[in-house]
Order: sequence, then C-alpha cells, then structure tokens
Amino acid sequence: MAVEQLLILIKPDGIKKSLTGNILTKLSEARMVIIGAKAVKVSKELAEAHYYQLKDKLFFGELVDYIQGKIYGEPYDRVLAFVYQGEDAILRMRKIAGATNPEEADPVSIRGAYGRITTKGVYENVVHCSSDQLEAAREIKLWFKPEDIVKEIYPTKKITVEKEAKTIWT
Repeated sequence: MAVEQLLILIKPDGIKKSLTGNILTKLSEARMVIIGAKAVKVSKELAEAHYYQLKDKLFFGELVDYIQGKIYGEPYDRVLAFVYQGEDAILRMRKIAGATNPEEADPVSIRGAYGRITTKGVYENVVHCSSDQLEAAREIKLWFKPEDIVKEIYPTKKITVEKEAKTIWT
C-alpha cells in the first residue's frame, strides 16, 4: 500500500444543502489525514483549468458555472478544498464518494445519498475526488500553493518574485 494524496472539493451544491459536516464525517471513515484545507471562490480560469479535459464537451460552460456556484449565488458561490493523505487514499476516498453519476452511485456513498442530476443534465454530485495520482498532483498544484499544505508532498524551490501584487491585512 502506497501513501497517496488527493484533492477533494465540497462543491457549491454540497455547501448550499448544508452537507459539509455530513460529507466530512463520511470522509473521516477512511482514516485519512487532512494536510491542506481552504475555502475558495472559484475563478473562471481555475474552473476551466480544473475541467480542462472536458473543454470540448457541450456541457463545459455549464460545468464551469456549476463549480463556480453561479447557479446558487452568494453565499454558495465557493467550494471547500481539501488535500487528504493516506494509504491508497485515492481508491478508498473515491469509494466513499461514489460514482460520478449520482444515479449510478452506491446509495450509502456521498454522491448516492446527496447527489442528483438536474433537468438540464448537470451532475450535482456534491464532491470532487482526484481520479488517479497524476490527476491528484495536477489538481493539488492547481488549487493549493506549497505553503497552504502542512507538509511537503512535492518538490519545491524558492524563487524571488519582484513587483508581485499581493493583498495584505491593513
């Protein structure tokens, strides 16, 4: 058994339905460790980069709007992003999450219990889980900076960036 990391997102529909606690409780059954967590207001660029492999699909625009929470509005226009780590994390967490299509998901899985397909055909499946180790690395690096994660999981380097605009507390 290999120690792996993966990205898990609680999507806007999970937040709107007040399922955050239920989802985290269900995920805790796997006995994984959370090594990164944050709330994210998803930009169009981040949404498109996350779903880049689906960019040629007819539903791509709706998918981007969905992950941005546009159909739910304030205060549901965000996701909760987590990096989990543990032995065989991807397989174990994906089993708890259930099949991508909520109608095909095991009823005791997160997606089977809480997901639905809208009349427009959008899968409101409340969570995202990385599909494999390569996707996990790509997604984690997309959603998190190295300093957002409490332990080093990928090689990093220090660089000096000049004239970088930053928002700071006043």
